[in-house]
Amino acid sequence: MKRFATSKGYWKDPYIQYFARSVGERKAPEINRGYYARVHGVNHLLDAFIKKTECNCQIINLGAGLDTTFWKLKDENLMPRKFFEVDFPTVVARKIHSIKTKSFLSKPIIETHSTDSLLLDANSLDSDRFCIIGADLRDISTLDEKLKKFQLNPELPTMLLSECVLVYMTPSQSSNLVHWAADTFHTAVFINYEQVNMSDRFGQVMIENLQRRQCTLAGVEICQSLDSQRERFLKTGWEHVDALDMMTVYSMLPQDDVARIERLEFLDEKELLHQLLQHYCICWATKDKLSLGLSQLAF
Repeated sequence: MKRFATSKGYWKDPYIQYFARSVGERKAPEINRGYYARVHGVNHLLDAFIKKTECNCQIINLGAGLDTTFWKLKDENLMPRKFFEVDFPTVVARKIHSIKTKSFLSKPIIETHSTDSLLLDANSLDSDRFCIIGADLRDISTLDEKLKKFQLNPELPTMLLSECVLVYMTPSQSSNLVHWAADTFHTAVFINYEQVNMSDRFGQVMIENLQRRQCTLAGVEICQSLDSQRERFLKTGWEHVDALDMMTVYSMLPQDDVARIERLEFLDEKELLHQLLQHYCICWATKDKLSLGLSQLAF
């Protein structure tokens, strides 16, 4: 889906084509605008965090899929000390295969690595600045063990990212994960992007459409409201939590660029876009022992 939006010019990503081979079927303009809001919203908080820490930080992308953020940050000179990705072993194997066979992807990893030896097998890749781990996020002890084995540093300011990941776990599984993060890091930000306001009619239709495709949202009860989204973090040891629906985020993005992307494709049903954006949110939680001003991260 992101590949299609980039092919239309919503944002630039020279790396995504190496992971998603075909542009894929045409997506409706409101879907592309939704993706634009998601990508720009998450990147806004991510970049602000990296700048606040002056790159003296680490990033953990939970359920990273075929995400290309590591390469983007290298190009922008915003590389953290180390960037970790975690996903199911089958997803990781596919991603590692793409990296191994495409020098455009492997070169930036090799360039940021100091020795000749780079750990690379079917289910993991580890270099000085980039690491990909195959693991199940519901199995916290194995996740913790694998991250520590690849030099995760609990003392460094850490940003954790999850986009449409927690919603596929039961509420207790996702709470365990965010609790583990709050216990492990004293100075951290956790960004979660997923559905919200799911108890209304539009939300119910979304759930039914997904169920028809054999896709169950095990954690949908936490997606009832912005309050229930915030609550998950406040109950698990996070100090400060903010949440905004994506309609609000979309209205706060740089409006000259929003005007540019709104000219890319004609959208006759503005109402549908508004409904869609009102059913997704960004929630971000902070802990700030080092007093970096992380609770001020905002739009």
